[in-house]
Amino acid sequence: MKERIYHVDAFSERPFAGNPAGVCLLDGPKPDGWLRGVAREMNLSETAFLLEEGDGYSLRWFTPAVEVELCGHATLAAAHILWETGRLPGDGTAVFRTLSGELSARRRGGWIVMDFPAEEDMPADAPEMLVRALGGDPRYTGKNRFDYILEFGSEEEIREMRPDYKLLGTVPCRGVIVTAAAAGEYDFVSRFFAPAVGIDEDPVTGSAHCCLGPFWNRRLGRSSFTARQVSARGGTVRVEVRGGRVMLGGQAVTVMEGEVSL
Repeated sequence: MKERIYHVDAFSERPFAGNPAGVCLLDGPKPDGWLRGVAREMNLSETAFLLEEGDGYSLRWFTPAVEVELCGHATLAAAHILWETGRLPGDGTAVFRTLSGELSARRRGGWIVMDFPAEEDMPADAPEMLVRALGGDPRYTGKNRFDYILEFGSEEEIREMRPDYKLLGTVPCRGVIVTAAAAGEYDFVSRFFAPAVGIDEDPVTGSAHCCLGPFWNRRLGRSSFTARQVSARGGTVRVEVRGGRVMLGGQAVTVMEGEVSL
């Protein structure tokens, strides 16, 4: 049986922007080696693998190098494909069983809103190689179970940052979030670097906003934000903090589709 596979640009309303993800619809279980091989072949930051399971779907995410526990943009892409291909009714809820527990997504006014766990940070000392790799002078450093988060003084610092990716890859964490208050139409901006898992810079990172939402909630005393990840491709994320959960809103567009013939 040939599995259907899709290339989706997530957190974007137009093609060739946002964060590209692979979405593979499985007809049955596949060994991990097969999943890793397809993810390497797609060569995107993450490929999502969906297998129908009860009233929802098993969902796993692979980079070209490793399986990851949480991925926002590939979840958004997966939900988009389920609706676009008619596997879910327009008013249905996408339910995913993942390594991070049960996740869900719903359509709301042309956007897809995902219900994710909050990943709050705690203040932490920044390793010397982290500060050297990023440059600049962070106002704050924190860490959650996945990533470091560093706040800087201006949007310009975030946009102009040129990390030493080789050195950054030696920092013991999944990735590094850098953020600052925004100067214009957005509430805050960010970038995300993850050379330790094979991704120098991720274009738009949903899971990072599970940390950014609570962080800016503490900073600004608000629960709802419009955020911009200012990578070269860029993308917009709507964020709402609800206690221990974070609602992440985004758009997506299918760019390519085909079959895995192995």
